[in-house]
Amino acid sequence: MSTTNVKQLFIERFGAEPAIYTSPGRINLIGEHTDYNGGFVFPGAIDKAMVAAIRPNGSDRVRAYAADLDAYAEFGLEESDLPAEQWARYIFGVCREIIKRGGTVKGFDTVFSGNVPLGAGLSSSAALESTFAFALNDIGGLGIDKFELARIGQSTEHNYCGVKCGIMDQFASVFGKAGHLMRLDCRSMEFAYFPFAPEAHGYRLVLIDSVVKHELVGSPYNDRRASCERVAAALGQEFLRGATMESLEALRGQISEEDYHRARFVIGEERRVLDVCDALEKGDYQTVGERMYQTHEGLSKDYEVSCEELDYLVDVARECGVTGSRIMGGGFGGCTINLVRAELYDNFIATASAKFAEKWGHTPKVYEVVISDGARKVE
Repeated sequence: MSTTNVKQLFIERFGAEPAIYTSPGRINLIGEHTDYNGGFVFPGAIDKAMVAAIRPNGSDRVRAYAADLDAYAEFGLEESDLPAEQWARYIFGVCREIIKRGGTVKGFDTVFSGNVPLGAGLSSSAALESTFAFALNDIGGLGIDKFELARIGQSTEHNYCGVKCGIMDQFASVFGKAGHLMRLDCRSMEFAYFPFAPEAHGYRLVLIDSVVKHELVGSPYNDRRASCERVAAALGQEFLRGATMESLEALRGQISEEDYHRARFVIGEERRVLDVCDALEKGDYQTVGERMYQTHEGLSKDYEVSCEELDYLVDVARECGVTGSRIMGGGFGGCTINLVRAELYDNFIATASAKFAEKWGHTPKVYEVVISDGARKVE
């Protein structure tokens, strides 16, 4: 839904002119499940986003309409006012996290919509949190810095939505910059922008959505996080960051086989992120692609967050000569991210769509993505 449509819906529903804010979803080229391990991630904001029309209403209540769901919720701003609707908890959580930090949030009306595909691993929830964190900060003149806005979104996930996520998704949504990926050190919070222009090197970046959704809330995600924390503790470290394969091997007899495999993936992934950064600085997209395939192998075999449908899509990518392909996001469904030479693109999309539909009985969705700007007010 366009900015104009969201604004129009707001005027029809609430009878006044709103301010408009937007925040994007994200891709992560490489560096999966490293954020909560204090490692490096390499995301970029994309040209798919959440858009919200917002206006203070002079009360102590929030009146929210989710246009894509055709759903309405109304709630207060006290801890006891937690709304029943899961989607509304993202907005409520952002309000509460700002209040906990000493910021003032007053009642407002809002209508929001987005074209970040749900359940595809593109962080529609982080886009929603970042939109409201940015908007409430701006409207209230609160002076909260961008990193804290990202943390507000992360804390919303932890405290109101049941996912112990790292900082990457919200960081990418807030800090995104067109034509650049960002290497974020999740331990020190230092980050650097790296120019990323696949088109200029004869490549295209495309996501293939398996349309398989396995919820992250609950055990699978949190279990893997706990595995990593146990190994880090056994190594005498706060995080797995900086651990070596040698130190892990020395510990192998003292940890479970499952914990060993989880840690092996994370330690290898830290190296791969740095390799990709070096390769991009040289315009070496071939190495970038090789590391993407290696990451997929680790996510599938060691971290066990892939699924048959996604493994199949990566196999088809290989057969079609795609430079790099891997599962993207938390796992258990969603998308593969693919770096494809422009001349192979059409054949790859046609082949992957046809073969996948034949095997799994439904056609995957295809999203070509362009790296774009982060959270902002729409003038």
